[in-house]
Amino acid sequence: MAATGGGEAHNNPALQPDLDIPDTPDLQFAEFGSGCFWGAELAFQRIVGVVKTEVGYTQGHTPDPDYKLVCTGTTNHVEVVRVQFDPKVSPYTDLLALFWSRHDPTSINRQGNDVGAQYRSGIYYYDEEQARLAQESKEAKQLELKEKIVTEILPAKRFYKAEDYHQQYLEKGGGKGESNKQSAEKGCTDPIRCYG
Repeated sequence: MAATGGGEAHNNPALQPDLDIPDTPDLQFAEFGSGCFWGAELAFQRIVGVVKTEVGYTQGHTPDPDYKLVCTGTTNHVEVVRVQFDPKVSPYTDLLALFWSRHDPTSINRQGNDVGAQYRSGIYYYDEEQARLAQESKEAKQLELKEKIVTEILPAKRFYKAEDYHQQYLEKGGGKGESNKQSAEKGCTDPIRCYG
């Protein structure tokens, strides 16, 4: 691994690779940043072949960040959804297709009303095959758009799981409670409503 900033990556756990492993050997990880992680997580939850989702923070330089710190914009973390999926049921290319469909990849550090580096567009890969497929999908998507895609494609770094209240936030009803639960059922096509 190439050192950055005089060996900073070697000494800083936040900049080291994500060495977590999926729950079973037949599963793989995928990781995406596409704005607020609540709506992205619910979209991935609905995909057949996705067995687990978690939201969290990655790509920043501060170990063990929390939501409040990430929102200051001083840590360079991005809000991501980390997906565990069965590639025999849901190929990585299907996850990429959902990623591109869910946000504006030409918007720098912004998705809708959410502004800041934590809302940037990114694909964080776990192996060279994912890196290749991510790059190919980016090139294909660029052919559909006039504006330049700003999505970063980088190796997955240390993943810091977000606070419990962020996990499956929209499925649980978010800040609006039980009456606003949204379906995470596989194949559900209900519109995803984001709210605080």
